[in-house]
Amino acid sequence: MAAEGSQQGLLFVVSGPAGAGKDVVLRALRRRNKDIHFVVTATTRPRRRNEVEGRDYYFVSLEAFQQMIARGELLEYAIVHGSHYYGVPKDQVRRVLAEGRDAIMRIDVQGAATIRAIAPETVFIFLRPASLEELEQRLRLRDTENPQELERRLLDAQREMEEAPKFEYTVVNRNGHLDDAVADIAAIIRAEHCRTKRRQIVL
Repeated sequence: MAAEGSQQGLLFVVSGPAGAGKDVVLRALRRRNKDIHFVVTATTRPRRRNEVEGRDYYFVSLEAFQQMIARGELLEYAIVHGSHYYGVPKDQVRRVLAEGRDAIMRIDVQGAATIRAIAPETVFIFLRPASLEELEQRLRLRDTENPQELERRLLDAQREMEEAPKFEYTVVNRNGHLDDAVADIAAIIRAEHCRTKRRQIVL
């Protein structure tokens, strides 16, 4: 809980299909807004080029991740694209909100549904590309999946795009317009702080 007389921070979830640009957009937002805590997700997938341990993800073994599940340390977790585990450390989010700071999480659509069930006062933002063709181009350019994995991600993306109406906000991340997507999310954060009745997040 927040200290007496202080306001609890707000919790934001940014979700969307693989290739929507969640990591890139939130890195740019982090440079612009130093006051928001960007929740670091734990994952069993291998680290990619330019990713930093503890900044982009906590890269853990399958055994370590399963121990985190058994100890109840994760706010939510899921197997994504049928291969690797992703999960949000519970204590990290609780601590930041209790300090009166905002927290923002980037999770997949499945994880967002879990958070919606346990903390409906969270602010949910769906980040999407301008089109599925644009998304496919991004996935091919980043060259991190084999052909079978790429096909699986594209099929998953089509299903995930259909979930957009369940989110309070939709932000389009168009190729070459990163700053616009970042500005849109920053505007959503400002707007939520202007609400007459502040959201109270219970985790």
